Amino acid sequence: MSTAGDAVTDSALPDEDGAGRQRPLRLGRLTLPDGLRPYLAPLLLYGVTKLVGLTVFAVLLEAAGEYRKKEPRYGGGAHWWDVLSTWDGWWYLQVAEKGYDPRPLEKLDPGGLFTVKQNSVAFFPLYPGLIRGVSEITGLGLFGAGLLVSVLASFVAAAGIYAVVSTLAGVRAGTVAAGLWAVVPGAGVEWAVYSESLFVAIAAWCCYAVMRGNWMAAGLLAFVAGLNRPTSAALIGAVGLAALVTLARPESRRAHGVSGPVYAMVAAPLGLLTYVAWVGLSMGDLTAYFTLQRDGWAHYFDFGAYTLDVLGNVAIGRSDYLFAFNVPDLIAVQVVLALPFLVALMLRRRPPLVLVAYTLASIVTVLGTQQMFGNTPRYLLPCFPLLLAPAAAMGRLRWPSLAVFFTTAALASGWYAHYVMFELGIP
Repeated sequence: MSTAGDAVTDSALPDEDGAGRQRPLRLGRLTLPDGLRPYLAPLLLYGVTKLVGLTVFAVLLEAAGEYRKKEPRYGGGAHWWDVLSTWDGWWYLQVAEKGYDPRPLEKLDPGGLFTVKQNSVAFFPLYPGLIRGVSEITGLGLFGAGLLVSVLASFVAAAGIYAVVSTLAGVRAGTVAAGLWAVVPGAGVEWAVYSESLFVAIAAWCCYAVMRGNWMAAGLLAFVAGLNRPTSAALIGAVGLAALVTLARPESRRAHGVSGPVYAMVAAPLGLLTYVAWVGLSMGDLTAYFTLQRDGWAHYFDFGAYTLDVLGNVAIGRSDYLFAFNVPDLIAVQVVLALPFLVALMLRRRPPLVLVAYTLASIVTVLGTQQMFGNTPRYLLPCFPLLLAPAAAMGRLRWPSLAVFFTTAALASGWYAHYVMFELGIP
């Protein structure tokens, strides 16, 4: 297995004029720089595929009409697109509009599921901060700004996934990987007021920076990721481990130096630690963030007890467990059962250490935490390295076969990746 400290260079692209250089790609009057040209195909595939899935989602929502009967905060609205800003999206918009109100934890009456009142500080500041900034700059409302941030970030994420996979398995595989990320279960939140697209954009380019030995960029991106989601701990740990291995090996230490890996190790966790510490100090309890997650949302690490409980219940056709949603849970079970196979295939490709550590840590975090099981595909959305082996295999197919696959998957994703999550469960 190669380590993250081993610098990896991009595959050389074929010259068009035989003179050792490329001609800029011209689209009418638009000329794309050489550096952006490789990203055109994967981003086009990603965008078209996502647009098809979103269209199917809209048709299904209108056909059911149930969203009109629900409260705007809980999956409802006047228009189908309002659904994209409900549930967690409502909280992000509240933070973008009003900021935080970090009061001491408020106890609730005993006997209910939650024992403390929910508070917006459970939602990290980077994404709502960008929403507010984009709204101020563009004049868009907060909802429009939130969608714009998510959509743009999703394209940056797709480009990062392409960069990582194409470096390891070739351009064609990278393009396929970008398209696969548009149709994986859980992909419905990529174009919604949710922070997943932003996080994956940061994580993909952070991993790519480690692969290229750009430790300054990797440390900075890991720091920023820590301001976006608590699950950034997996990325932070992966960057730190890759830096440590680089320093421990004399040959890689000579190649990369000491200051870069040390900087990455020190800078990576500061964003996450700073926000969690601020919440604790502001609420008068250093463990306030974790208490809020456990007692206000029933989300906490239980070493996989909840996951095993759900799998056991679903296996015998029962739903005697917390947060039971039949259809989303069935899809989540299939995703969980596929994980060992996907991990084994990923490891066979011998990816850099940073990708292995990041993926495995993310999976352990998701499966080891009590949370809404039906959302497992969404929680696993950042595990983009799992796409490496399928993309490499599919990259050997001809484009007509790939066109059939992505057309079918795009249409189906409007149901399993969008409608099931937002309408049949709680995203």
